[in-house]
Amino acid sequence: MTSTAAPRAYRVHPAWWVAAVTFLALVGAAAFRAVPGVLIEPLRAEFGWSVTTISAAVAVNMALYGLTAPFAAALMERFGIRRVVVAALLLTATGSGLTVFMTASWQLVLLWGFLVGLGTGSMALSLVATVTGRWFVARRGLVSGILTAGGATGQLVFLPLVAWADAAWGWRSASLGTTAAALAVVPLVLWLLRDRPRDVGVVPYGGTAADDADPVRTGAARTALRGLLSAARTVPFWLLAGGFFICGLSTNGLVQPHFIPAAHDHGMPITTAAGLLAVVGVFDIAGTVLSGWLTDRTDPRLLLLAYYGLRGLSLFLLPALFGPDLHVSMVAFIVFYGLDWVATVPPTLALCREFFGPRAPVVFGWVFASHQVGSAFAAFGGGVIRDVTGSYDLAWFLAGALCIAAAAMSFLVPRTPQPAVGTALPTDREEAAAAQAHG
Repeated sequence: MTSTAAPRAYRVHPAWWVAAVTFLALVGAAAFRAVPGVLIEPLRAEFGWSVTTISAAVAVNMALYGLTAPFAAALMERFGIRRVVVAALLLTATGSGLTVFMTASWQLVLLWGFLVGLGTGSMALSLVATVTGRWFVARRGLVSGILTAGGATGQLVFLPLVAWADAAWGWRSASLGTTAAALAVVPLVLWLLRDRPRDVGVVPYGGTAADDADPVRTGAARTALRGLLSAARTVPFWLLAGGFFICGLSTNGLVQPHFIPAAHDHGMPITTAAGLLAVVGVFDIAGTVLSGWLTDRTDPRLLLLAYYGLRGLSLFLLPALFGPDLHVSMVAFIVFYGLDWVATVPPTLALCREFFGPRAPVVFGWVFASHQVGSAFAAFGGGVIRDVTGSYDLAWFLAGALCIAAAAMSFLVPRTPQPAVGTALPTDREEAAAAQAHG
């Protein structure tokens, strides 16, 4: 039963502390995800592995990162947010730390791919959806933008540090450094992260006690699968999932792991290329927070149309911008790509809420899974294109064309949601509570 006790008075609402530590957890987990793009060249030099082989490990990581997300909400419901986040950080740190002992490519797939993929996937954007759904009623768009920036930016701001550590002491020191970053967040999570507002005697920010639903300890995984089956019968789901597939393909899957090797192919030092991606991370914070603010005030469809369309045009221009020296045109590309990096997340999440109501976090988990499948596709495909053609140019052009297609798909998302089978509010008490618990 929901508590009817009067909420406690706090100078700063605890929801903001929960959001802050969630942001740090996402940054800590993302530290390792900065490693592959920088270490492709060092691993090729030491072990003689091809770009395709290394990209296969990255692809497994990205696929599991996404496919774990739909069930992460179920894990958080069953065991609590704090326990799941701590376990995820420890698993990520283990996978990262053990890479210093690897001697074969299958170990790279096991550690980079499976362990880190499962660890980071247990948080991912499902953590963003769960925290914003439970702790915030007002400012959800803004907070979702801030938290999304934490995960995406963490992957990028660590790049110059990883590149510097690799240049100074070798790739193993870089891997251990990112392990330490993930472990450093664990004490803060144990101290500040709480599962629900009621745990500290408050109501959700901008809401009432009725917005803090009773926890459900069973049936959450079944709800996740039902959410997929019901959403898959609707056109908006496929349009949003298709757009997000291309979003992942054109960011995490292609630019993040392959930008540095591509720049190095044209004579640019690895440290310089890593610094450029770090700048993407800096501007990603501003772009994603601004996107969250705009999502609270603008039609999300129009935002997605602009984000994907402009991203596609920029990718068509990218091959001509590479060179041994840094020019203003490349800096302009980096600034724009940073602003656009994951700006798609707040409007996509808003459309999921619009069409799927209380099941939105579960449905968004599956939409995000498509994002990471797209990332895996591009991570592996980019490596294959590089090995077969000797250049990344074809990969950039294909990604640009697909972004234009994503812009068209966003424009086709209906403006008025139509009732769909399985998307109405749950009727039985257990299912209703489970669905609300995910939101």
